[in-house]
Amino acid sequence: MKKNLFKEWGPSVVLALVISFVCRTYVAEAVVVPSGSMLPTIQLQDRLLIEKFTGPASLKYGDVVVFYPPIPGQENQRFIKRLIGIGGDAIQIKDHVLYRNGVKVDEPHIKQSMNYDYGPVKIPQGKFFFLGDNRNDSYDSHLWPIPFVDQSKIVGKAVVTFFPLSDFKKF
Repeated sequence: MKKNLFKEWGPSVVLALVISFVCRTYVAEAVVVPSGSMLPTIQLQDRLLIEKFTGPASLKYGDVVVFYPPIPGQENQRFIKRLIGIGGDAIQIKDHVLYRNGVKVDEPHIKQSMNYDYGPVKIPQGKFFFLGDNRNDSYDSHLWPIPFVDQSKIVGKAVVTFFPLSDFKKF
């Protein structure tokens, strides 16, 4: 007796593909870090798990976020940076220090002080301002022609570095 493999396995395979698509689109996704802009926090080629279900409204200062940048010609590339400011904040970098709303921001994850000044700029509502941890070698909000990322361009928040195992860490 000949069995029809599609009848036997087809529904399970289709269900697995649908679940996988839904999870990757709406729940979580693994990403590879393509640049050194987040050194030393995240190494080049580290694998991160990002969660997607909390949304932009739940992001907090200091979160490591994956998003699509407002850079002409690069709108479809994903960037990974640290959230520095949200709509309504004033951001300034002066004398090697980051200020948010006139208050010095403590940044223990930064290993080298900034060698540039920036701002002050006021972030419009519904927008975000991001900087890489490798501040002097990061193409981020302080260098972009339009420095603000719209909330609709947020992909997700980094939860953990899972590969290589030697770099495992929670965010």
